Amino acid sequence: MSATSLAPAFLAAAIVVLLVCRLVAWAVSRTGQPPVVGEMIAGVLLGPSVLGALAPRVEHAVFPTALMPLLYVAGQIGLVAFMFQAGHEFAGRLGERMAGTAAAVSAVGVTLPLALGVGVTVLAHGHAPVFAPGVSLGVSAAFVGVALAITAFPMLARIITERGLSGTRYGALALASGALDDVVAWCLLAAVLSAATGRTWPVAEAVGGGVVFAVLVFTVVRRGLARAMAHPSLPDEGRLLLVVVTVFAAAWFTDKIGLYAVFGAFCVGVVMPRGPVAERTVSTVSHVPRVVFLPMFFAYSGLNTRFGLLGDPALLAFAAAALAAAVLGKFGGCWAAARLRGEPPALALRLGTLMNARGLMQLIALNAGLQDGIVNRQLFAALVLVALVTTLMTTPVLSWLDRRSPMEAASHPPAALPRVVEGQPEGRVGPGLHG
Repeated sequence: MSATSLAPAFLAAAIVVLLVCRLVAWAVSRTGQPPVVGEMIAGVLLGPSVLGALAPRVEHAVFPTALMPLLYVAGQIGLVAFMFQAGHEFAGRLGERMAGTAAAVSAVGVTLPLALGVGVTVLAHGHAPVFAPGVSLGVSAAFVGVALAITAFPMLARIITERGLSGTRYGALALASGALDDVVAWCLLAAVLSAATGRTWPVAEAVGGGVVFAVLVFTVVRRGLARAMAHPSLPDEGRLLLVVVTVFAAAWFTDKIGLYAVFGAFCVGVVMPRGPVAERTVSTVSHVPRVVFLPMFFAYSGLNTRFGLLGDPALLAFAAAALAAAVLGKFGGCWAAARLRGEPPALALRLGTLMNARGLMQLIALNAGLQDGIVNRQLFAALVLVALVTTLMTTPVLSWLDRRSPMEAASHPPAALPRVVEGQPEGRVGPGLHG
């Protein structure tokens, strides 16, 4: 397809994606699920698993193969803007005196599902068709382990916001643990992708570049953004342009060193200053891309998901085993770590439930593996199923826990929790997160 024919094809596909995602998100919200669940389901409905099976000509007409790169790029813009907002909201909620517990919960929440995922994949070797050609068993097993170790931090932040838990120890601890989880997971993912190439330089580049990036962001970028937000003569358009360029530059750099664009955008959000001017700028930067472009990512993921492949009993058994390993490793591990750190049972149960959701973040990792040839279609479908189920179960389990036992012990606010946004009540930081 030429550029002139791709433009109208993209616009038509965008209309379909936006309307279907919004409709399904509205439908699942009636059951108490966050919008990310509806958007994940909508992506699957638009792909070969549903639309392609019922009307393959329609699917091909709406989503021609040549359109896929455009959907991917548009989805990346939405992800970058969304993670910038997520980083800003995270920085406004993080309390003190919980670093040790957050580190313990994150450490166990990464290592246990990682080990279980590796074990499940090794046992599946020679039995389930989840291994891409030319990819070693070690790389495949490590990738599955990393995928199961990921937490859906943006979804976690949204649930905490909607339930009014931003100012509680439970909410701040969950956010801190989830953020640590995903930072570690991205570093591990970079290591796995490096191992797939048989070269050690990408690992050193990711670690070394990550250290350099962190130093620059938390010193130079932080001070520069603070001065820009406080500069009285700088127009809003100038602030907006500066922030967009900074976010895109950070996303580009972290993507080039193997930590992926979302990590850079998230870090810029963390160092973004507080205050009415900064909040208005963050909302402007993130709102339209989050609403318009983020659903493209779910559509792209859904178009790569073929649940019909799960008709293979061996693949279905692998998916079930991976799901069991995911829940046992993340929910069980985080619950146990919190209890060992002396947290109340009510807090530990809810913390394990939130950390168990994979959502958007696992889809990002799966698409990275698919792009690099580590993941085949069968493994992609099995792990998308894990992401969907662990995400779907989060809100119902939390609601059941709320009905079964009160959460007074988990609701005591942490000491010295900073105020989130000037001029807004506690528990709200601008627009809500999607997933």
